[in-house]
Amino acid sequence: MGQLLLKAKLIDEAQLQEALRVQRLEGKRLGSVLLKLGFINEESLITFLSRQYNTPAINLSEYRLDPAVLKLIPPETAKRYLLVPISKEGASLKVAVSDPSNNFAIDDVRFLTGMKISVYVAAESAIVAAIEKYYEKVDKIKIQMGDTKNPAKHNEELEDLNKVIGSALDDIRVIDDKPEALIKEVDAPIVKLVNGILTNAIKSHASDIHIEPAENLLRVRYRIDGVLQSVLKLPSKIKNAITSRLKIMSHLDISERRLPQDGRIKLRFGNDREIDFRVSTLPTMFGEKIVLRILDKTNLQLDLTRLGFEEQALEVFQEGIEKPYGMILVTGPTGSGKTTTLYSALSQLNKPGVNIMTAEDPVEYNFFGINQVPIKEDIGLTFASALRSFLRQDPDIIMVGEIRDFETAEISVKAALTGHLVLSTLHTNDAPSTITRLINMGIEPFLVSSSVVLVVAQRLIRKICQNCKTEDAKISNEALRKIGFSEEQIKGFVPYIGTGCPACNNTGYKGRIAIYEVMPMTDPVKDLILQGASAIDVKKEAIRQGMITLRKSGINKVIAGVTSIEEILRVTFED
Repeated sequence: MGQLLLKAKLIDEAQLQEALRVQRLEGKRLGSVLLKLGFINEESLITFLSRQYNTPAINLSEYRLDPAVLKLIPPETAKRYLLVPISKEGASLKVAVSDPSNNFAIDDVRFLTGMKISVYVAAESAIVAAIEKYYEKVDKIKIQMGDTKNPAKHNEELEDLNKVIGSALDDIRVIDDKPEALIKEVDAPIVKLVNGILTNAIKSHASDIHIEPAENLLRVRYRIDGVLQSVLKLPSKIKNAITSRLKIMSHLDISERRLPQDGRIKLRFGNDREIDFRVSTLPTMFGEKIVLRILDKTNLQLDLTRLGFEEQALEVFQEGIEKPYGMILVTGPTGSGKTTTLYSALSQLNKPGVNIMTAEDPVEYNFFGINQVPIKEDIGLTFASALRSFLRQDPDIIMVGEIRDFETAEISVKAALTGHLVLSTLHTNDAPSTITRLINMGIEPFLVSSSVVLVVAQRLIRKICQNCKTEDAKISNEALRKIGFSEEQIKGFVPYIGTGCPACNNTGYKGRIAIYEVMPMTDPVKDLILQGASAIDVKKEAIRQGMITLRKSGINKVIAGVTSIEEILRVTFED
């Protein structure tokens, strides 16, 4: 546009360069900057745009806009793109815009309304005035949450909202946020609300944020210490604004609402703390659900001695990762801390004389000295193809984010048998069943017994809050025996629980620790694998060889007063 205005002699070269400089600083449209600087008047700009884009110009002050037509375009969309609907004729909608070159805005309105769009150009000031006159301002939206017939509960929910919106907003800013994609000043309340939700989650030490649309509301929940907790209930009318804001921050397509999307937000919290949010959107019946995984490197614990290993299990694990070759597998469900265990092992192995390569989907944390490759299956970069390339890069240690199929498993096994240490994960319930899983994938038993060095199963359990920790005298000795306590462990045992306090948000728990089941591939275990024994037989032999099961590891944490019996029963099965 600048060159066209220059060619039309409406501005000169010096004015254009100054306007471009201001535009880079403020992130506004060039036309707005030229008007603000007084280099061009609004009438000349509208006439130019009308001729250049063959779009009729209109004077909005001469129109009385129909509220029924205005409802076709949400206020947040009108404010974002600086446009207003003028009139509707059948399946055609007339829309006044300040920038007729913004095809993205027109496409978004076309998708929102499902109508044919006829574009008219109008003065930006007139569009802003029309929006303020006809649309309800976002900051005046009446928040209707929960049971409004109950004033006490309603006021409590409004207070929760104010806490979130006002939560350290000055401490947070988006890194690499594209200026042209920023929500405008008129949408500041939505920006504040979204920033407040993110900031509050960081302060609450949440691992995930769930933003879930329902028929009549928008629910916000945090996953804290592995358990989801409801934080806010917002009116459904602002769900599109919140979704759009998060998509803009994640550099996602805000016009695509039919397909899942994945993105990333990088925030600077305070002066020197950078936090990543892994963003996933999913279309549901009432709108898009958004889940944000919080990746805070400052909270990443990479000390193997502090993860939760029993002393004996830690010795076995450290012996395994110090071997020159072989396969080490860490198993457990999503969110059980497998990545932390693997990163801790790699952190210990990361030395100048070692070439470490990882294939991850996605790369959650980046580490100096480790060559990390993000998997992108949509372009053919799979775990298997990455592994093949790794073997041509002279690696010493390879980490595969997850073994999902036979091809990946086969290449991993071959790498482990040819002088490489391979670390990876699988989704199984315990360590012995991992062997069965590999064989079911198509790996021959003799290859499994030859390549696998050890298998680690793990879970994350909540720790009892130290501020409200009290004795729990309700558990009988018989119940303890059923859980798996030995007679020796029962003697003098005092169970603890957390009663709930402000420090733990009245949950009785604060923080998490892992429990581990470490199964080394001893000769008797290898013999059973070669004989085609079941996972149950392998487990019995491993226990006989000294393996501490997940349940036993949990019981040890209960005896140490770290967690409760209730928590162990929640995450483990009896042996």
